[in-house]
Amino acid sequence: MRPFPVFRVYTGVSTLRCMSEHTLESKMKRFHVHIAVDDLAANIDFYSKLFGQRPSKHKADYAKWMLDDPRINFAISSRGGASGVDHFGMQAEHPEELSALEAHARDASADTLFDQGEAACCYARSEKHWVVDPQGIAWEHFLSMADTETFGGGRLAKTGDCCSPRSVSTAGDAPPDVGCCASEAKTAVGGSCCG
Repeated sequence: MRPFPVFRVYTGVSTLRCMSEHTLESKMKRFHVHIAVDDLAANIDFYSKLFGQRPSKHKADYAKWMLDDPRINFAISSRGGASGVDHFGMQAEHPEELSALEAHARDASADTLFDQGEAACCYARSEKHWVVDPQGIAWEHFLSMADTETFGGGRLAKTGDCCSPRSVSTAGDAPPDVGCCASEAKTAVGGSCCG
């Protein structure tokens, strides 16, 4: 495996040409982590110091850092549920990337993917789908299209009004006032949703 970028010097040419197998234009996808927290303010302070920057989005119950090195969408929220990792994901930058991610997710999940479609979640309107790994960890693939003023509530999918797994009955029904994006995906692979 060779390091990137790849530099080549062309003999007989008066200038050095830098050729990279991965140019800035080919940057794709951003890793996503969402962590449920008990004390949002303490965690905003901690992660701001850890990342060396303030959140790019900050609401009363949510904060997000869009880091470029490494490329990560790191979010925290105090929306209930147990503290800890809520879900992982990949944020696409183009519809073609989302389609490729969907193909990989279908293959990895034996075609038990939950296609949420267009959803308002985490103060953004996105196109998304979910799968659940063998340990029961939800994975979200999404393409953000616009910011919204509400955490959820405008969801166009059928199961509730937001975006992360929480505990529900074995039938996959969301508890009152709690949305569940991945319930069908978790139920399809034998796990419980939203837990």
